[in-house]
Amino acid sequence: MTQQEPSHRAIKSYVVRGGRLTPSQQQAMETLWPMYGLANDAGLIDRQAVFGRNAELVFEIGFGMGDSLAAMALQHPERDYIGIDVHPPGIGTLLREIRDKNITNLRVMQGDAVQVLANCFADNSLDRIQIFFPDPWHKKRHHKRRMIQAPFVEALARKLRQGGILHLATDWENYAEQMMAVMSVSPRFHNLAGAGCFTEVHERVETKFERRGRRLGHGVWDLVFEKC
Repeated sequence: MTQQEPSHRAIKSYVVRGGRLTPSQQQAMETLWPMYGLANDAGLIDRQAVFGRNAELVFEIGFGMGDSLAAMALQHPERDYIGIDVHPPGIGTLLREIRDKNITNLRVMQGDAVQVLANCFADNSLDRIQIFFPDPWHKKRHHKRRMIQAPFVEALARKLRQGGILHLATDWENYAEQMMAVMSVSPRFHNLAGAGCFTEVHERVETKFERRGRRLGHGVWDLVFEKC
């Protein structure tokens, strides 16, 4: 009788923190999710069914409290946006923002972005993917948990159309260097700012978190790559 092989869990790039929902956030989760939320177990997303059109589609991974994502959706009504996060307080806040500002081109998902990418988006179906300020896992022994690794970049490339854009940003220089190293060796992307260069010109909306960091003297690094 052979011994059963041990199972190996995939390394998570996030931790679901137990932040308490405010009454307003809880109400938003209960009443607004049916209107603006998308299930992550319903198969491939049909943009025509969701948005009533086939516009440029942007997928943001890890939108935090959602302020910058909501602002981008308002600034670019010609695009449709889907944002995903795991933290209920941020999801509740963004749902409320969508309602209060009547944002018609933005929908919200909750769950693991790796699974959602695999199960909810067809290959070559996304025009842009945005990952802004992912958890830096700053301790060296935790670097293996960082989201931007070669296998995940390959998964992102499969979902982007040819010429699609991957926009990354971080305020941790060490992580920015790792992002650049990973992206620079990927045969699926090329750097729009030039080999090894971070971009100074981009359309990302500055977040509250970022503004606070800049006041404290933190740097911010943006990387914009195009799928070959």
